[in-house]
Amino acid sequence: MFNQLDNVDSIRRKISPRIAQKRKSELGQFMTPSSVARFMASLFPPSPLKTCRLLDAGAGMGALSCAFLDRWISNGFGFESVEATAYELDDTLRDHLAEHLARYSRVTPRVIAGDYIEIATAEGLQNQGYTHAILNPPYKKINSRSAHRLALRSVGIETVNLYSAFVALVVGETAPGGQIVAIIPRSFCNGPYYRPFRDFILERAAIRHIHLFDSRKKAFKDDDVLQENIIIRLERGGQQGPVTITTSTDDSFSDLATHEHLFERIVFPDDPERFIHVPTTNEQSTIELSQAVRSTLAELGIKVSTGPVVDFRLKEHLRSMPTPGAVPLIYPGHLTPTGTAWPLPNSKKPNAIMRNAETEKWLYPNGFYCVVRRFSSKEEKRRVVASVIDPRTFGDHSVLGIENHMNLFHENKHGLSEPLARGLAVFLNTTAVDEHFRRFNGHTQVNATDLKLMKYPSRDALMQLGEWAMQQETLTQDQIDNKLGSLTE
Repeated sequence: MFNQLDNVDSIRRKISPRIAQKRKSELGQFMTPSSVARFMASLFPPSPLKTCRLLDAGAGMGALSCAFLDRWISNGFGFESVEATAYELDDTLRDHLAEHLARYSRVTPRVIAGDYIEIATAEGLQNQGYTHAILNPPYKKINSRSAHRLALRSVGIETVNLYSAFVALVVGETAPGGQIVAIIPRSFCNGPYYRPFRDFILERAAIRHIHLFDSRKKAFKDDDVLQENIIIRLERGGQQGPVTITTSTDDSFSDLATHEHLFERIVFPDDPERFIHVPTTNEQSTIELSQAVRSTLAELGIKVSTGPVVDFRLKEHLRSMPTPGAVPLIYPGHLTPTGTAWPLPNSKKPNAIMRNAETEKWLYPNGFYCVVRRFSSKEEKRRVVASVIDPRTFGDHSVLGIENHMNLFHENKHGLSEPLARGLAVFLNTTAVDEHFRRFNGHTQVNATDLKLMKYPSRDALMQLGEWAMQQETLTQDQIDNKLGSLTE
């Protein structure tokens, strides 16, 4: 069987280690392994078209185009001919790309040397008639005042990374009904910075398929990429319906599992942020099934916010230890399973912040708060880790600084009652909540919006949980989980 992809992959393995890490970083370059390329090509549905117009933006040496064309040559598609357009900025790879595409008969290759963003936006974003697109776009942040950002803005794309810019442009250039398969970081699924990109994509395309790797390190293991990646198939102008979710441990795809989900479980209808969730099982979680967990935070009269003190913006006001005129500054490192440890004399982080006209608006009254760390690694045992800020730790201080790497639950920027704060912490630390969060929020960040969208026990039930917790000398995971179970009975 004709197989150009294996040839491309052997060259990739020789060339990739020779490309300096600095150059890879400059271009956001990570070349696609053959196993991933082949899987991506397999996701395209059958097509009645006689002529395929294929786009590969940021093509590298052509692994993805070759995977697609190899599938066609093996009778995977019924096209009579293919017009293959491939963009590549790096001249060290472009010669290989042209050589690889030239080896296919009935293929008209067009290799374009240049910046895809510049070229696609030059005359306004418009349908270029591409029927298929396959891409592994570069991964690199876009400066807010850069030429790329301005060019994208001129065609209605507001985004913060090259990968999302490429996907948005490809969607814009694809013909109605066109199929797009891309391997991209999962970061676009959540968070405020990617909200305009999510809106752009969801308004112009239907999500048909999402593939999730259980291990973050395996998809691009040759390049030591730790970014969590997904493979997504979009249909330009498609009517949104159920979404196929597949998972595998790594790029061998040997344990591929497939589920289908209603779109309402991917993007929740009542979510203004339009977060994209990737459920990995059809079973409903304990939290979803529980009759005792039905309240929204708004119904409870509780708010959740990101810690307001961004330390690098207030650097001149930070103090390593408490001094006259300074107030406590709480970082995740100050949190313990039972409360707060402050100050920490050997901490690398400041313990205090000066209270003055510039910092006053970022401070909260001293009180009981339930706080949740915003960041964890995917390999960590728990994603959701809740603690309680105990005002008694801080003596006579009337206000506190709460650093940005935490989310805090409060009542109109004031503390909660102790039972309510402790009840929230008990609930959030249950295995059921952690499993629910991991299932529908696979990213390693815990955003305030994620916590806002969750359901909670009633205020009375939370108070009971808190009062129970206050009577225990120690709390084990089993005790916490069993206590939640007693609420659900």
